[in-house]
Amino acid sequence: MKFPAILLSVAFSILSFMGIAQPVIYANQIGFDTKGSKIAVVSVDTKLTKKTVFNLVNAVTNKAEFTGVLSGPQNIDEWTPGKTYYQANFSSFKNTGKYSVQVIIAGKAYKSFPFKIDEDALAKLTLSSIIHYYNKQRANTPQELAADEHMRLQGGGDKTVDMRGGWCDASGDVSKYFSHLAYANFMSPQQTPLVTWSMVSASEAIPGLLKKWNIKDSLDNEALYGADYMMRALSKDDYFYMIVFSYFNKDPNARRIVGLRANSVTTDEYQCAFREGGGMAIAALARISRWKKNGGYTSQQYLDGAKRAFAHLLINNTKYDDDGKENIIDDYCALMAATELWIATDSPLYRDEARKRAQNLNKRMSAEGYFIANDANRPYWHASDAGLPVVALSRYLTKEKDEAQRTAALSTIKKALDYNLAVTSKVSNPFGYARQSFLYKGAVKDGFFIPHDNETGWWWQGEDARLSSLATAALVGGKLVYPDKGNWGVKDQLAVFASQQLSWTLGCNPYSMCFMYGFGKNNVPYMHSNFGHGSEKGGISNGITGKKDNGDGSGIDYKTEDNGNEWRWTEQWIPHAAWFLQAISAMAEK
Repeated sequence: MKFPAILLSVAFSILSFMGIAQPVIYANQIGFDTKGSKIAVVSVDTKLTKKTVFNLVNAVTNKAEFTGVLSGPQNIDEWTPGKTYYQANFSSFKNTGKYSVQVIIAGKAYKSFPFKIDEDALAKLTLSSIIHYYNKQRANTPQELAADEHMRLQGGGDKTVDMRGGWCDASGDVSKYFSHLAYANFMSPQQTPLVTWSMVSASEAIPGLLKKWNIKDSLDNEALYGADYMMRALSKDDYFYMIVFSYFNKDPNARRIVGLRANSVTTDEYQCAFREGGGMAIAALARISRWKKNGGYTSQQYLDGAKRAFAHLLINNTKYDDDGKENIIDDYCALMAATELWIATDSPLYRDEARKRAQNLNKRMSAEGYFIANDANRPYWHASDAGLPVVALSRYLTKEKDEAQRTAALSTIKKALDYNLAVTSKVSNPFGYARQSFLYKGAVKDGFFIPHDNETGWWWQGEDARLSSLATAALVGGKLVYPDKGNWGVKDQLAVFASQQLSWTLGCNPYSMCFMYGFGKNNVPYMHSNFGHGSEKGGISNGITGKKDNGDGSGIDYKTEDNGNEWRWTEQWIPHAAWFLQAISAMAEK
């Protein structure tokens, strides 16, 4: 009976979105931090003619504990012509408990789905489930382990290597990726290595809370599990194997180590460049080596592996870049690799390489405030890692003490964050969805969602990882360039920006969908996968996109059925939860 109920709930949400004439309250369906921004959105079909108050109602006592006035009106004609939106801002409310936002319009009361307000609410409520999600994504069934222990290489004849471990990439794909979309050059996401680095980062950011909640050992063990897989993926020739591809075949013996192009076309170009997972793998191994903990390998082996791989890519990186040229993704991934090795070893070699990559990023900053991805005019935009340049520079600044180097990097971070705020607020935007600039048909265009016509030729999906990455950048970068005593240590505008990105993922969006499975009122339908894998509590689905048929990503879309293409919206993907983990850790970090 659960599945039909979910569909009915989804159908009701979509009907409400499409124009059923009743007010709707959109809110984060999980929780808000007492010390952070708290905003809900109210939509109506007819503009309100007078000042309208809202109440924050205690879900236990049913009493109003806070009253405010709706701000607005705002419209998003690109998404919902005729709809009018208002914001209910209750950021100043600090009491803990379970609450709903209530408004009375035309004599009738409307309430949001209840949520919690608590200290470090999102970390407290979701972190254990995120760890559970990754644990269940382990490629450790007997079938996978047996096949992966003797993994053949594309074009490699009878040669096999041990590729046991790692996490299945998505709820519909049991392949294992350091990165995919390498052939497109400008869109490579960071996958397994990012997950591992994010776990290490979170463990170091909030160790006291993790111990208090009795989950630090679980998180650390999951990070070590990721490091062990990357060590197995490090070839004897010192490059990382990029992909173990399933071909979406139920036979585990069909799996191969491959490079990947569009439409599941595989190649023998399986060596990772910095931008193809190599840089973040080096960073994760170097960082976790400092724990002096052993997984399947020793901490010294983790460090030695990172050194070997870095030395190899210093010589061979452009050989592995599909177009033979480095771009911004090489820069920020190599910066992260060099930084973590510099922190781990204090070697001038890594210091100099980190400075070189940081300077490259500084030079890529445009007058408008967005990064340039290539050596010409392509704005940097990214469907999952948009915040990583700022995060990499911020991590670098934990080690860099030279004032000239620091000043330059801080200026770049400030410009990037200013741009994110400016482009997001340039148009009416009641949900605060992070907008971006991109090159479309030869001209720079601003939009909410990534362009569907892009270098991959086919790939676009919901951007929940991108939102959490930008929230992370706003918090870790904001603490450096816009410090403040409240609001997670950053100025109010950045705190609002960060909160709204996560709230969108958790239900404050025009479809009222909570994309973290097992939480909130509305979740996407369960997705099955091979070897017993599939959707798991704590996993985050891709989310909302621009209109399906719009090449520039304009409009808005969310589908649970689309002739096999519904994965664009509904599939869980490991980078989403990794970036969400970083964002909530940055919120909770003292």
